[in-house]
Amino acid sequence: MADTTLQNRDGFKSKWGFILACIGSAVGMGNIWRFPIMVQKFGGLTFLLPYFIFVVLIGSTGVIEEFALGRRAAAGPVGAFGMCTEERTGKKTIGEAIGAIPIIGSMMLAIGYTVVMSWIFKYCWMGISGSLYALGTDMGAIGGTFGAAAPEAGTLGEAIGMMVSGGIFGVGNSVWLIVGLVVSLAIMAMGVASGIEKANKIMMPLLFGLFVCLGVYIFTLPGSSEGYKYIFTLDPKGLLNPQVWVFAFGQAFFSLSVAGNGSVIYGSYLPKDEDIPGSARNVALFDTMAALLAAFVIIPAMAVVLGEGIKDVSGGPGLMFVYLVNVFNAMPGGRIVGMVFYICVLFAGVSSIVNLYEAPVAFLQEKLKMKRLPAVATIGVIGCIVALLIQPWTSQWMDVVSIYICPLGAMIAGIMFFWVLKKETALDEVNHGAKKPIFSIFYPLGKYVYCIAALLALILGAFYGGIG
Repeated sequence: MADTTLQNRDGFKSKWGFILACIGSAVGMGNIWRFPIMVQKFGGLTFLLPYFIFVVLIGSTGVIEEFALGRRAAAGPVGAFGMCTEERTGKKTIGEAIGAIPIIGSMMLAIGYTVVMSWIFKYCWMGISGSLYALGTDMGAIGGTFGAAAPEAGTLGEAIGMMVSGGIFGVGNSVWLIVGLVVSLAIMAMGVASGIEKANKIMMPLLFGLFVCLGVYIFTLPGSSEGYKYIFTLDPKGLLNPQVWVFAFGQAFFSLSVAGNGSVIYGSYLPKDEDIPGSARNVALFDTMAALLAAFVIIPAMAVVLGEGIKDVSGGPGLMFVYLVNVFNAMPGGRIVGMVFYICVLFAGVSSIVNLYEAPVAFLQEKLKMKRLPAVATIGVIGCIVALLIQPWTSQWMDVVSIYICPLGAMIAGIMFFWVLKKETALDEVNHGAKKPIFSIFYPLGKYVYCIAALLALILGAFYGGIG
């Protein structure tokens, strides 16, 4: 791609700005409400060892590949996949058509996250105002508060009844949904360097700093040691359980935000002198640190209040918006702990949703030649309307996207880079700007192990009902 294209394209202005933005895209709900429960459910190190293995595999292949794809084409998935097929066959239309899959997946996931963000914004405000702490430890009141914020419909008739009874957009936290979306889109409207990069430079250090403070405080509380016992438990027999490896693989895969969209589009904003392997290593490292910090906050916190009862706690929204509210309200300093925790969750959510909406926004800019502000507004309006309508089916919506569309996008991106793009071109892009040539087994590891693993993520995700 010509240098003039890169010069005229908005992009990250610093190495750490890019890394923090990528960490922000990867650090999301999977790190905060699923990772700690996986660690607790499968016995700490029994889960962590397979998880670390898969993080190394995906971080050293899939993350690098998606960054390189985007930078080579100076475009998102549509342009990047088109570049691959054009080099191989002389035609880019097939690749561009295939590139629409991860764009659609990114948009659908962003819409689902928009609903979740409405819950997060509400709970963050409740934490700051003190109304969350005022619920006390009454599980009926706590559960009812979340039920009112996130009503679920089992049938189409129930969903229509919810919408009609409260107005067509009267389901759930519609006002908070709009507030969360406006905040996220405002960051995007300012551009990559002035908006996304600067916002993540503030949010990510604060998120890590606040999580560390929470972890240190909870460490001082009586009963927290039971939580650390769970984290550092290793059951050799448990390593023989196929489910441990399946869930560890799925967690690593989706935690690193490898889905053929967000990492590709962020990679497209990279300068040519950026060390892609080094950046991928840092993203994998800090994403894993964020997940571990969440585990070292949540599991010991549950142990302080619930003791061995943490064995019976499940993941998902119920953990973050029901169980943890009860836990925080029951511990010393619970009002401050709850407030800080939901601020951390807010930072993680906003950074993730910005990344997810960026791919479709960039598509409008690249293909329809729209300016950034109209592109952000267009995607925002579509996302807002659909998010308001799907509120009764948020869980089902997110399941479909995470089980099928995201791993499909990741698999296609891997195929495009390792199988369609010529080997010389692929390695040239990875090594361009790197401090030293990529390790020799990178290409065969990515071409065979990673691509097969991405296929398995799709198959096993569908079989187990979601592993990410």
